[in-house]
Amino acid sequence: MLFLFFTVIMLNVIAYFIPKRISKIEILATSLFASYLQVNTDVILDLKYDLYGYFSKGPDWAAFIYILGIYPAINVIFLNYYPYRIQLNKQAMYILLWSALAMLYEKLFILSGTFYLNGWKHIYSVFTYPVLYIMLMLFHKAITKYVKESKL
Repeated sequence: MLFLFFTVIMLNVIAYFIPKRISKIEILATSLFASYLQVNTDVILDLKYDLYGYFSKGPDWAAFIYILGIYPAINVIFLNYYPYRIQLNKQAMYILLWSALAMLYEKLFILSGTFYLNGWKHIYSVFTYPVLYIMLMLFHKAITKYVKESKL
């Protein structure tokens, strides 16, 4: 649990103090999208199919530490430094780097006992994280477009 609290504090301090390249409305919209996506994924994969979970089986209030403490901060940091204006292969490397970091943290959370696998194989995450980061990036691009259109 100590590792989880340390991670929440560290990520939120970074997300708060980094120089922002994205607007507040983009941060809000993408953070809500990331949380929405995460909660819906957890309802299906955790609660319905019991493939993984937080702390103990079934609904758990402590899971909100992850939902509110980690995912919005990751969203802000990931999108703030996303290399939109460089080559596609470098964008792919950025997503793969973040996916590898997510897999490392997933493993550390398993070892800390705040996250468990129950049918979900760690190898599935190799394919899942890049898809999730691409979805987040595409949603951010759409929000950026809508914000620009609304200013016209």
